Amino acid sequence: MLIEIRRLNTLEASEFLGELAAVLLDCVEGGASVSFMAPFTKAEAEEFFRKTIRGVEAGERILLAGFVDGKLVGTVQVVTATPPNQPHRADIAKLLVLRSARRSGLGAALMKHAEECAQEAGKTLLVLDTVRGGAAERLYENLGWTKAGVIPNYALFPDGSPCDAVIFWKALEPLHASKP
Repeated sequence: MLIEIRRLNTLEASEFLGELAAVLLDCVEGGASVSFMAPFTKAEAEEFFRKTIRGVEAGERILLAGFVDGKLVGTVQVVTATPPNQPHRADIAKLLVLRSARRSGLGAALMKHAEECAQEAGKTLLVLDTVRGGAAERLYENLGWTKAGVIPNYALFPDGSPCDAVIFWKALEPLHASKP
């Protein structure tokens, strides 16, 4: 099994629009609390990624795609557009992996690359939220993220039932110019 992570530019992201939308659709159909409610359509998933691509084009976010054996099966975003008093911070958003590709190491690989891209963008603090008690919570803990706390009833699952969110943060070492 070959895992590859690619940072997508706007052209590549547009070429992979259908595959990106399919990953999001699969996650929502699987009950993931990732901002969308059931019923959720492919057209809605495509529109979400069109907006994401516009954010990439504007320099407001970084879009990574994860491939297993050449097939796009996962994605994550680094939201770099922050308020003026938070230029050092970025948000990790929409870590999504097809249900059939989970437990392959792809999520961890996507997160590692997201952290590297954030460092390259000059970010030294990352934050994210995830559903309490889910596999992603364990993943972030295993990757060295620090749990800041739990917010009850933070969001809804696609079926409308409430879920608690865990807020995580991670400090990154600033990248320094290499010394001669």
